[in-house]
Amino acid sequence: MTGLRVYDWEAADGRCGGSPHLHTVSTEAYLVTAGAGQVHTIAMDGTAEHDLAAGSLLWFSPGTVHRLVNTDGLTLNVIMANAGLPEAGDSVLTFPRHILQDPDLYAEHAALPSGSDQSVAAAARRRRDLALEGYAELHQSVLRSGPEALAEFHRLAAALVRPKVERWKEIWAASVRSQAAATGQALQELEDGSPASMAGAAVFQARQRAGEGYGMCGRLTTWDDSRL
Repeated sequence: MTGLRVYDWEAADGRCGGSPHLHTVSTEAYLVTAGAGQVHTIAMDGTAEHDLAAGSLLWFSPGTVHRLVNTDGLTLNVIMANAGLPEAGDSVLTFPRHILQDPDLYAEHAALPSGSDQSVAAAARRRRDLALEGYAELHQSVLRSGPEALAEFHRLAAALVRPKVERWKEIWAASVRSQAAATGQALQELEDGSPASMAGAAVFQARQRAGEGYGMCGRLTTWDDSRL
């Protein structure tokens, strides 16, 4: 889970908000804690705009392009599936097509520099604006051609992340698959009448990291897991 204060930077279309993108294998959920805005989506059934206010809960599956729009201090908690994969690069920004077709060019424009807060913020805003250029192209293509336009974007996205997949499989095996296996083992033990799965009962706490980072859609609050 990550805390997110959606960017209030105005874009060329007059709307404020984040960088449109998709996740290739992870489901994402938004739980709005304050403010108001929208999330604009492009899915296989077309384009949509979803209103967000405090208490809203919305989630979307892999391959759904999403753009957060901030109209009044939009703040939310982001919950991602597949622990470790979003942090390992499970996302593709909606850059213009010529950038998506060139992995080196994509990496150059997607990366944020180290340096002062001002310089990182300026780079994040340039990245957002470039993603919006491609998003406008994709949005119009979907309106004209339907789901095939999104499917083509999916093909470009899959090609971009393919070199990362071997590492992703290792992360997934060590986190999601191992946890699922542990649950399966616990169910078997309980079926056999054994409470062994509860022998490690413990309490854990997530400690908030100092400061905020710059994400695709806004300023991020993150936590470190640690044992009490």
